Amino acid sequence: MSLVTLLPFIVLIGAMFLMTRSAKKKQQQAADMRNQMQPGSGVRTIGGMYATVKEVSDDTVLLDAGPGVDLLFAKNSIGAVLTDDEYNRIVHGIEHDLKSDADVVPDDASSLTESDAAADAAADYKHVDLGKKDAADEPAVEPTADAAPAEAKADEQAKKSDGGSEAK
Repeated sequence: MSLVTLLPFIVLIGAMFLMTRSAKKKQQQAADMRNQMQPGSGVRTIGGMYATVKEVSDDTVLLDAGPGVDLLFAKNSIGAVLTDDEYNRIVHGIEHDLKSDADVVPDDASSLTESDAAADAAADYKHVDLGKKDAADEPAVEPTADAAPAEAKADEQAKKSDGGSEAK
């Protein structure tokens, strides 16, 4: 057999080795995380339930899911051990790191109405020239004989583009 014939098999075996190695690494990290659980820490089960750890034994964990609700779970059913800040944010809706009041979005529509200062600031905007000129901005030119047909054409175009009742 030649090396070219064996090359696909070698690549396949190498890929399988790398995949199993990464899976074992993830399993080891999950086991370490479960071993670091302590009473009082918040956890999320693989079913998506959030609870607080009450007791930890070799293979099981006693969880407090609410007042008077204690549940016994296998250690393998713990999906994540959460930090105190993350647990409080998810379960209780408490933000530990509060930002300034300017970043908080109000619950009512008061932010949609402008105050007097904001209205004054908006009125002081500069006009942006988009290349179109109004008739009042153009310099006054005395009409000549050639200007009359040009004005008639301009009036016809203006009537067409006014969007009258026929344009829908």
